[in-house]
Amino acid sequence: MLVFLRPAAVCCRAVAALRCMSALSTPARAAATYVQGQSPEPRIREYFYYIDHQGQLFLDDTKVKNFVTCFKDKQFLVFFFSRLRLNQSGRYQDDFPFLSLCGRERNFLRCDDRPVVFTHLLQGHTQEEQELLSYCGGAEKLSVPFRPEALFMHPVNGRVYHPGPEHSGGVGLVRSALAIELSPFFVYAAARDPSGQPTHFLWRGQKHALTSELAGCFPVTEEGSGQQGELG
Repeated sequence: MLVFLRPAAVCCRAVAALRCMSALSTPARAAATYVQGQSPEPRIREYFYYIDHQGQLFLDDTKVKNFVTCFKDKQFLVFFFSRLRLNQSGRYQDDFPFLSLCGRERNFLRCDDRPVVFTHLLQGHTQEEQELLSYCGGAEKLSVPFRPEALFMHPVNGRVYHPGPEHSGGVGLVRSALAIELSPFFVYAAARDPSGQPTHFLWRGQKHALTSELAGCFPVTEEGSGQQGELG
């Protein structure tokens, strides 16, 4: 148990300064009422976070959300996202569907789109070494193998997705800047399908047939979450 608690304590203290910058008593949305750092039971603290579609993590009630105010400490980000799970705690499940436990802290998370946002494509050190998609600021410590055939372009919101860690929902959003870099490699049918969906992806000299395996992860009528909007 001590092996777990000590790194947890280090990571939790690392974000104390950013927490102090937050307006502690102001909820971000009327649907969820909370106070950052509240203690619903002895020796338990609760904090509330938000991740945008660029993969930037913030305290949920941060007034101005930009690169300056997001969390950038790699150690904390790896600790936070490696422990991220579906929120089945019975608390704030509708408003904060994900939960990361940090020792005696409960860190609730809501997201603009998906809790995993792929931000970088990491090249292997050799041609034989598989490329990795890195997410949420963790570099190689937060990554999954890149599978070109599994890329999925949403037919409504235009965003690109890729399989992600199962414990975080199994689907990750590809950050818009990275999606734009990848977009020239999508191949469309000669007679463009009315849906506008690509059929293949050209990568490293190979033409990969897109599996659309992630299509089933989105409701048929889904237009993205109410906060998604267009690619950007």
